[in-house]
Formats: sequence, structure tokens, C-alpha cells
Amino acid sequence: MQQKPDILFKNGDFWTGSPRKPSASYLACKDGRIVAVGSGVLSADVGIPAVDLKGCFAMPGFVDAHTHFRIGGASLNRLDLRSARSEADFSEAVRAKARSHPDRKWLMGGNWDHESWNSRRLPTKNLIDDATQRFPVFLDRLDTHMALVNSAALRMAGISGETPDPPGGVIVRDERGEPTGIVKDAAREMIVKLIPEPKMDELMRDAREAMKLANRLGVTTVSDMSPERDMRAYIDLKEKGQLTVRINMVLPIDKYRTLANHGIQADSRSGSNEWIRLGAVKAFADGSLGAGTAWFFEPYEDNSSNYGLPSDLLSSGELENLAIDADRNHIQLAVHAIGDKAVSRVLDIFERIQRQNPAWDRRFRIEHAQHLKEEDFVRMKRLYVIASVQPYHCIDDGRWAESKIGAERAGSSFAFRRLLGDRGIIAFGTDWPVAPLNPLESVYAAVTRATADGKRPGGWIPEQKVEPEEALWAYTYGSAFASFSEGEKGTLDPGKFADIVVLSANPLKAAPGEIRNIKALMTVVGGNVVYSDGEIFRTEKHGDAS
Repeated sequence: MQQKPDILFKNGDFWTGSPRKPSASYLACKDGRIVAVGSGVLSADVGIPAVDLKGCFAMPGFVDAHTHFRIGGASLNRLDLRSARSEADFSEAVRAKARSHPDRKWLMGGNWDHESWNSRRLPTKNLIDDATQRFPVFLDRLDTHMALVNSAALRMAGISGETPDPPGGVIVRDERGEPTGIVKDAAREMIVKLIPEPKMDELMRDAREAMKLANRLGVTTVSDMSPERDMRAYIDLKEKGQLTVRINMVLPIDKYRTLANHGIQADSRSGSNEWIRLGAVKAFADGSLGAGTAWFFEPYEDNSSNYGLPSDLLSSGELENLAIDADRNHIQLAVHAIGDKAVSRVLDIFERIQRQNPAWDRRFRIEHAQHLKEEDFVRMKRLYVIASVQPYHCIDDGRWAESKIGAERAGSSFAFRRLLGDRGIIAFGTDWPVAPLNPLESVYAAVTRATADGKRPGGWIPEQKVEPEEALWAYTYGSAFASFSEGEKGTLDPGKFADIVVLSANPLKAAPGEIRNIKALMTVVGGNVVYSDGEIFRTEKHGDAS
């Protein structure tokens, strides 16, 4: 060992994720990076500050490949409707919040899921209008592809029975043709653009709240699919020394020129630093299954006239034009595609880019990649497309997906085993706040596929389960690779960031059904303890431990 460490993590049961040294008992750090990993006792460790891990399982910090991180932080202080199990529950929760809500200010909230209700009917403005006449209301479904708004918000947007559906969106209407208050995809954006943008201090507050939660859960890096304004908040926090989570910023695709003009490229470190990485952009090809706007070749089972919706960006041809030029400038492309037709059309674009543009290590990404035609599994691998998937969606959507697309199409849905396969590249994430940020919930989902309603304990499409070690790999190295960061994170190798999570049990040995109950006991970012469980490590306090 060439450098004397400034902190030592000893007596651990380390899974390093590295084929060079898969297991270890100690890890030594210097200036935030790993300088030694080994077994037994580190020689010449006298005088080095040490953290005794007391035999606990430790591994690389979780790298979440897909979040809306700052937005998730904001959601922690908004009306949360995830627990509503009926229209009555939904209505009462909104009414209770409305009683103390200030006049004229937007009432924001979300996470409702009508598929969890016995009626499975979409809510309408009639459930909330009489209690919310003094202010506009915006309540996102948990997938953020449709929202319920009240009459006040519809009036502000100028939406009436005569308003046509925007390209790539739907204004849901009643039997008289009047808006019900449900707006999908591009129609949802007609409301979103009216909501006042948060101020910088609010953005930074939201980011701090998100980081506190990530620290408690062992998440050390996130890819944040968020607006450019959120990037500015992270930069300010970095300058104040307040970042405790590393951020891979994925901007909207129409911002690629901003990156290119600053010489930022995905395959270089230009414009990036150890806390904030730039070089990727995201676009939408379709909507979501729950909103009925994921785009399929065949119609939905519950509505034979509905095939879903391509995004206006895709159907207009603008997505392809932007993608070609972004790729030419070495900007990584991450495209949201859920339905099989959307996935297929995105792969068509990727193929044309490969033929037209000079070769480079482009690492195409498809975000979600939930439903694929048979031939597109082959194309994903041939084009080296990274499947950026969210296992929790599988056990959530798996409760009702077959009613939307039938058993045959469902057979190739959330196909983690096939996507991993030979030479497959897969990255795990959560889509938080759409799904819980807790990575152990996602590992549990990938390993068991046991639906959230308890009705399929043996797993929905069980042949697509993955092994626990594969799930950890996808949540560490796989996600690091997806953001061009595998040289600095994803495994515990010398030279990489000292980003570590210590767990209450070994997920490689735990019963699959118990994985979701495992807790993070300590989280280390850059050698600093940013979270520790005081009951277990009550005598330890290093770095920013709390």
C-alpha cells in the first residue's frame, strides 16, 4: 500500500462486487478514495482512525439509475395519496388538506393509484371541487403521466369542452364531452406550465430533504431526470460543501446544445466533477401503462380502440433529429419507452444513428423498457442498449397489467432475466418518487417478483426472476456503467470512491422474502459517514455521521 489511509473500515463482511477480490474484511481510504481492500488485519494500521463494522455486511453504495431526485424531495412535503384505497379515501384526504390550505396558492400532491381501488375508476374533479374552490389543485397519479386537477386549474389553463386534445396528450371527458379533470401526458403539461417555478432556496431545501432520505437508505449516487434548474441547485449545494449524494444529471433532450456548447461529452470528464456528472439527455417516446398511454402495436385489452400514444416529439420526427445531433456531439441518449411499439421505434432511431454518425462509446439507454416484441430483445443486445429498469414497477404494475395488455404480452414484460442474459446490460433504479427510493425494496422485487397485493407470492412471470447477486450488481456496477462512472464507483476497488453501505443482513444469504426488511445501518460517501444507526454504532462518529 503506497498511501497511509486517513480512515479504516474494519471487521466487515464486504461484498466488493469486484471479480479481483470479491470479499474482504477491511477497506482503507485516503482523501475520499479507496487505497486498500483486504482480509484479516491491515498491516501498519496503528494510529489510523477506524470504524468497527462489527461483522456486518458491507457493499458498494447503491447507484440509482433513474430518479426524479429533487422532485422527490419536494414530494416529501406534499399531499401523499398513495394510501388512498377508494374514491372516498381520496376525497377525504384532499378535503382535510384543503381546510388549512392558503387561498390562491396551488395545492400540490400525488401518488394516487386508482388501480388500487375496488372501482378502478379514474377520479374526477367532482370529488374535490366543492372543497377547493379558492385555489387550483394538481394531483399526479403515481406514474406522473396523468393528473387530476380541479375546475379552478382547468379555468386557468383555458381547458373546456371545446378544447382539442394536444398532440401526445388526452383531456379525459365525460359523456357530455366536458373535462373530468383528468389530463394525460401532453395535456398534463398544459397545467404544469402554469404552476409557479420554485425559488432557488426551495430547490435547495428539496434537494437536502432528498439527500437525507438517500443517506438513510444507502443510496450514494443517483441519476436525476430533472429540469435544468435542479442542476443549478446542485451546483450551489456543491459549492457550499453540502452534497452528500453524487448526482448524474440527465437533462431534457432540448438542452443538449447547452452541454455541447460547453464542450461537455458523456465519454469525458469535461464539465463534470466528483459530485456532479453531466453529459446525458432524456426524451419521452410514449406515456405509461397505468395512464393507458404506453404505445403498443396491438390495442389495450380493456379498450380495443386504444393503442396508447407516441409522444409529440417522437411522432413529429423531432426526437430523431435532436437525437442524431446530440449523439454527434457525444451526448448520451436516454429515452423513456414503455410500450412495445415505443421501444421498437426508439431502437429504429438508435440503429439509424449508428449507421449515420461516427462510432464512439455511446451507451444508448432505454428508460423502463417494460414491454418488448420478441425481435427487440435481440436488437437491444446487438445495439448494446442499456436497459434502465425499475424492478418495483414490476410488482406494482403486476397486480393489474394483464387486464390492460393480456397474458400473452405480459409474458415478455419486465423481462429482467432476458434483458440481463448473455451480454445484456442492465441498470437498476426506482423512478422515485413514482416508486419507493429504498433499494432493498427493488432488490426484493427483482428477486421475488411477488406482486404488492400478495396475490402472486411465487412471482409474476417467475421465469424472469434474477439472483440476489445479479440484482446487487445491476444496482451498483450496472448503474455506474450506465452513467460512464464504472471507473469511479460500482465496485470496491482501490482508486474508486469510498462509497459504502453497511446493511443489517446479507441479502446474498437472506431468504428472498426477507430482503425487503434489510436496513441500511451506515452509509459512507467519499470516506465520510453520512448516516449511521445510533443503536448499532452508538460509539462511532466520523465525518458527517448522524
